[in-house]
Amino acid sequence: MMQKNSFGARAELKVGSKKYQYYRLAALKERGITNLEKLPYSIRVLLENVLRNEDGFQVTQENVRQLAGWNAKKVGQREIPFKPGRVILQDFTGVPAVVDLAALRSAIKRLGGDPKKINPQIPCDLIIDHSVQVDYFGAPEAFSKNLKKEFERNQERYEFLKWGQKAFKNFIVVPPATGIIHQVNLEYFSKCVLTKKEADGTIVYPDSLVGTDSHTTMIDGLGVVGWGVGGIEAEAVMLGQPIYMVTPEVIGFKLTGKLPDGTNATDLVLTITEILRRVGVVGKFVEYFGEGVSGINLSDRAVIANMSPEYGATMGFFPVDDETLEYLKLTGKSDEEIELARTYMKAQGLLREENSPEVEYTETLELDLNTVKPSLAGPKRPQDRLLLSEMKEKFEASLKAPLKERGFALDEKALKASGVVGSGEESQEITHGAVAIASITSCTNTSSPSVMIEAGLVAKRAAEKGLGTKPYVKTSLAPGSRAVTQYLKKAGLLEPLQKLGFDLVGYGCATCIGNSGPLPEAVGSVISENNLIVAGVLSGNRNFEGRINPLVKANYLASPALVVAYALSGTIDINLEKDPLGKDKEGNDVYLKDIWPTEKEINEAMKRAVSPHVFKEAYADMTRGPEEWQKLPASSGELFEWDEKSSYIQEPPFFVDLKEKPEAIQPIKNARTLIMVGDSVTTDHISPAGPIAKDSPAGKFLEGSGVAPEDFNSYGSRRGNDRVMTRGTFANIRLRNLLAPGTEGGVTRLLPEGRQTSVYEASLHYKKKKIPLIILAGKEYGTGSSRDWAAKGTDLLGVRAVLAESYERIHRSNLVGMGIVPLQFKERESREELGLTGEEEYSIQLDDKIKPLELVSVKAVSKDGKTKAFEMVLRIDTPVEIDYYRNGGILQTVLRNLLKERD
Repeated sequence: MMQKNSFGARAELKVGSKKYQYYRLAALKERGITNLEKLPYSIRVLLENVLRNEDGFQVTQENVRQLAGWNAKKVGQREIPFKPGRVILQDFTGVPAVVDLAALRSAIKRLGGDPKKINPQIPCDLIIDHSVQVDYFGAPEAFSKNLKKEFERNQERYEFLKWGQKAFKNFIVVPPATGIIHQVNLEYFSKCVLTKKEADGTIVYPDSLVGTDSHTTMIDGLGVVGWGVGGIEAEAVMLGQPIYMVTPEVIGFKLTGKLPDGTNATDLVLTITEILRRVGVVGKFVEYFGEGVSGINLSDRAVIANMSPEYGATMGFFPVDDETLEYLKLTGKSDEEIELARTYMKAQGLLREENSPEVEYTETLELDLNTVKPSLAGPKRPQDRLLLSEMKEKFEASLKAPLKERGFALDEKALKASGVVGSGEESQEITHGAVAIASITSCTNTSSPSVMIEAGLVAKRAAEKGLGTKPYVKTSLAPGSRAVTQYLKKAGLLEPLQKLGFDLVGYGCATCIGNSGPLPEAVGSVISENNLIVAGVLSGNRNFEGRINPLVKANYLASPALVVAYALSGTIDINLEKDPLGKDKEGNDVYLKDIWPTEKEINEAMKRAVSPHVFKEAYADMTRGPEEWQKLPASSGELFEWDEKSSYIQEPPFFVDLKEKPEAIQPIKNARTLIMVGDSVTTDHISPAGPIAKDSPAGKFLEGSGVAPEDFNSYGSRRGNDRVMTRGTFANIRLRNLLAPGTEGGVTRLLPEGRQTSVYEASLHYKKKKIPLIILAGKEYGTGSSRDWAAKGTDLLGVRAVLAESYERIHRSNLVGMGIVPLQFKERESREELGLTGEEEYSIQLDDKIKPLELVSVKAVSKDGKTKAFEMVLRIDTPVEIDYYRNGGILQTVLRNLLKERD
């Protein structure tokens, strides 16, 4: 599409001796279309995007005028198109995305089109970071052994990705053992601005992106607009489609004061998460401002931005300022790149300066940083913050609290349970609260040198005093990039961490995604035999039930330094502000305060160790990869050669029988409920990423296909195989289906007869009878990771609609993207309020004239023939989404549009 420039905004920008073209936001101000200085910075970036991409078709003049007139107090429900500058993928979600692209090529070939039309239209980077598992730990050779195991498990997937790198244009693959997607994005890929060569000059514009990981938002700390989307939506963007989004509200979060000594960015982000979850910011932008922002270094801003999904926001945005430019310098960007970013941002009014005019926000919140205290969050949700000083009493209370209050519901007898690990003089008694996993794991915190240096200093002092971690604690260090280990080594802190068992286990998303690996058998058996509620303490952002490890039920998010401290104590049933961690060499009590470093000590260590050279060296040859990657074979050719025998990569069924024209939208009649759940059901509950149980439908399928149980790998690694993933949908061991009370896992009841069976077997039964299915849910359905298989698997099970009280943003979008109707109960209505049992037959009145967000009629007929009629909100939010739904999904829409171009 050709840009129209109907507002006369295109102009020249000189930077040193070079000339660029850009689209001046000031042109809109000069025409009286916008009050630019009052717009939030995040809205200004979106405005530049529509201004630059105006083509009269995907992006219209009206879109520009609408967004330019953004009113803080009157944000409407009108949609705007957004065309990100690039897409970033991780391998768990990236493999199915590339599988879909390969399947689209096969489909368009079958239908007489050109396979080469299926190609990323914008830069797309895939970082292989989610497949490392902590099988080996607590030893110098842990890293090399885990890497070897990773390649043994994932060779087929990695060969497929190598094919994709050859077959597709604009597609880069970053090999394993380099770093986690978010940190590589922050430290390497982003330079705050992008450039694009055109026939009449080089265009410069703000960096922007979407990613197939919900924590893509980490990049917002760098002043880059970006957020997580499902793989389905990301693929559409890669193929040149805009994202259509409702004009967002922007919540201004004012930060004042300064963090007190003894607190860190983790304490701050857990405090912010608690506040914003309480206020409710789902689907909104959060933009940070105030004098307190200037005192927060860039990497700590990234920690706050990273946890946007945990506090529910689309973004947690920090505008570009001098600190942003200093970070570009620190991470090894050239003087020329930094000057381009500075000059462009200033020219566009996108550079936050001390004298910048005050911005207008939809709503304003405020936090005095001086009030932040040492904190953790858990045991089952990231928004449930606890003060360090109250951990002991809160944990003990959770043991007795009912399940619905996120407790463990132990009776008096169960509370007294204990077990013995080891034998003889080496034996140790463990009770509820024993720390089974202590992991400094990548994502939220390892981008921040200050919190990593802090952890290293705690380890150093602990080791000097003769303290050690308890032998039953599985310790691990999985940083987000090689830069971390380099600066820790330079600061003399890597060795003390290793002395305490925090040896390097890999670079990538490990414990937080559920790749914590098995506990030692001697520990695991004691936990199982005595039904102990043991704990995981991790420096990540996700601690949902069943996610971290099947045997570890109480999981707490904490700063890296506190991870070390709890590994030393061996239990969370302790008040670390009052009780000793252990005894020194002379037998004296050692308290946390005795080994906790001052802010001055942390800063001095950072000055010594963290430099541009560290980052340049870490990323000097990032696409080369380890020797194992270099030796991998890879096929070539524009079409992928599907292998029916493969247990990792299969052609998905989404496009196999696709007709060139869609059918009209039809009502859903006499549907049965497959799953009925309460509040806060996560995408982990729907589509787990962790281990595949031998006796599960997926495990039985793999074993029947000749795969030995020790080679099952994880659900996350098998996302290129729909046969495994469909069987794994709703297979989380902690899923509680209210249709099958008293059970956990992928269990349901067949209706109307009531026989209990697996979710997968039930879906086959209903499909055979041509009975459509629904899901009944409570609030925040689909919270958590941006997991496209949570929607894909739901679709392949035969689910045609979800009826919930509310949805997490990404999952709602993914449901529509797979042709599933998300319906939302009206305010003050719910499944319980309406008296729905899930045993009714449901009919939903839909037709080809449905409109976004309208009310639709639903009828539920019970066994005795009684009918309950009610209305629900159609959460298909935009006209474009109606088109997606009509076509059966986003990718079906794209494919049909490409076939029209052929004609």
